[in-house]
Amino acid sequence: MTKIEDGAVVLFQGDSITDCGRNREAGSDLGRGYALIASALFASKYPEKQVQFINRGISGNRVKDLQQRWQEDCLDLKPTWVSIYIGINDTWRRYDRNDPTSVEAFAEGYRDLIVRTKETLDAKLILVEPFVLPVPEDRKRWREDLDPKINAVRELAREFETLYVPLDGLFAAASTKAPSAYWAPDGVHPSPAGHALIANAWLEAVQA
Repeated sequence: MTKIEDGAVVLFQGDSITDCGRNREAGSDLGRGYALIASALFASKYPEKQVQFINRGISGNRVKDLQQRWQEDCLDLKPTWVSIYIGINDTWRRYDRNDPTSVEAFAEGYRDLIVRTKETLDAKLILVEPFVLPVPEDRKRWREDLDPKINAVRELAREFETLYVPLDGLFAAASTKAPSAYWAPDGVHPSPAGHALIANAWLEAVQA
């Protein structure tokens, strides 16, 4: 039986992978990615639960951006579940803008999100780890920056006993069945198949 209770309010938070073209003017719009797929599959399987899903992902966001808008885009919405998927832009900005985020600052900011959520709402948390695939070639260099951040997310999940979605290993395994570009053409943004991979892993985490 799924861990998500009747009448739950589930909030998806993150960057462009969560945002995925959602209409910001329509508060109920879930975009076209894993948030839509996961919520649609969940709703079809558990119609009696009447769970509400909300997407507040914003393209380009880093942990510090989530911190700045956490009150308005998380706490004020009073979700009972918060799914956080952040981190790839904290790595990417080091390479495209020379604007790095240290692993310490990343972990500290992420911890702040978790603590504020738990203290204010007592909501349950789902942490989704970031991933990168080696397409194009330059993405291989990113591992030195991203790997410690992935590890920081894992440590936070352990410490706060949250649910966890292990995407990096999942996409690596999927890339043995089809080329990396099949799952994420630029190594970061998932294809429709990649979004379905995330949605299924998310549903598995909540035992749906």
